[in-house]
Amino acid sequence: MDVSSASPSPTRIGLLLYPGCMPAGLLAFADLLHAANRRGGRRLFETMYVACEGDVSNGVVACAHGLRLPPQASLEAGGFEALLVPGVWGESAESVDAAVTGNPALVDALARLGRRTAVWSYCTGVWLAAAARRLERQPATITWWLADCARLRFPGVDWQVERTCVVNPRSATASGVNGYLPIAQAIIEAHLNVDAYRDLTRLMVLPRPERTHSAFHDVHPMAQPDRLLRRLHDAALRLPAYEATLARLARELGTSERTLARKVAAAAAMPAAAWVRRIKLNQVSERLIHTSAPASSISADLGFASDAGMRRMFKEATGMTTTQYRQAFGRS
Repeated sequence: MDVSSASPSPTRIGLLLYPGCMPAGLLAFADLLHAANRRGGRRLFETMYVACEGDVSNGVVACAHGLRLPPQASLEAGGFEALLVPGVWGESAESVDAAVTGNPALVDALARLGRRTAVWSYCTGVWLAAAARRLERQPATITWWLADCARLRFPGVDWQVERTCVVNPRSATASGVNGYLPIAQAIIEAHLNVDAYRDLTRLMVLPRPERTHSAFHDVHPMAQPDRLLRRLHDAALRLPAYEATLARLARELGTSERTLARKVAAAAAMPAAAWVRRIKLNQVSERLIHTSAPASSISADLGFASDAGMRRMFKEATGMTTTQYRQAFGRS
């Protein structure tokens, strides 16, 4: 996905509205990217709702199920690095094709977008991207019940329908009405990291929070209003426990040890060394919950100086042994 994560300015992403489209995925996608901005401590992404000029009536677009939404910009004007194309309601390939061919101005506007604009589509929106020839000679996927017809209708596309998401430098396609999720995952991980996307989906996508000990409730990076604490969290996660000293972390964050200690103590209401220890013990907690690995292996993998030392610190923080913790909070 050719969207630079090194750019100092936010990546501008258009969210396409058109008659009959299902906008729920656009709304959720925008929320995820807003949360990614919060998680990263800066504006990584800027989203805007766009529409073809011919599809706008009285300043709004009539979407599916009677929902009417106002676009913020014209599709034809461009000005964005990527465009997300949602699906349209359909119960057969014929109905989807009719909805697409019934809006030739939109197909033409998509086709005339500059090639430097990446087109991302999901669900039946992939049909629209294919009709605009934005997927020619590229691997792509589509919702399974459209697969056979898509192969016949768009033979120039390298259909790989056994995959749920295909990401290319200038396009991305995903199957299903929740296909916006793997597309969001790809760009968030490219701009931040895998852990950041995991944190966001845990906060926003999972149906209910995971049960965990109260000792770790405030350690979640999204709970930190201070950007320094979020950056500290990421740095501490990367380092082995025995290397996660204040001196090393201060170097990682480009600050002094004294400044780091003062800011962490003020924001976290505990000494900085204790806060870092809590972050590493939270990693132990997550692995006890999500894996069946022995505590000794977890200790070694996370770089604790000794298994006995890790177990002692874990019990001091939670009042429970690692065995008791797994029995209380682990997934059966």
